[in-house]
Amino acid sequence: MQLLQRLHFLSRPEMLHPVRKTIRQLAQEQGCNDEKINAMVMAINEACMNIIQHAYKNDPNGEIILEFWRKPRSIVIKLLDFSATVDKTTIRSRDLDDIRPGGLGVHLIHEVMDKVEYLDNPDEAGNILQMEKFLNVE
Repeated sequence: MQLLQRLHFLSRPEMLHPVRKTIRQLAQEQGCNDEKINAMVMAINEACMNIIQHAYKNDPNGEIILEFWRKPRSIVIKLLDFSATVDKTTIRSRDLDDIRPGGLGVHLIHEVMDKVEYLDNPDEAGNILQMEKFLNVE
């Protein structure tokens, strides 16, 4: 795997605009079509908002690291936070029959990305979300 970009930013919603712009540009440079780019941008935005709202409980001083990796046939995105470790069994969307705003970010991430994994952070406290989007590469 080749690391293409590492972004380190604070857990503030206004930081997500430049993050989205950077991801869009990187994905275009890797030959992704608009559908794949939009899926990755949405998934990353949703995941970052979940970190901001749930992991850091809207504390604007939490740190997030986003890594954008290239494999021969896919793009891998890793999101690291340094909040309290989350019980991975509790990460899920609300029931889709429960019609109301919010609460569907995890569902959307799983729908638009090809692989989603919640990894342990062996070095420190915190959480790692790894998402992968397969490319149509010959």
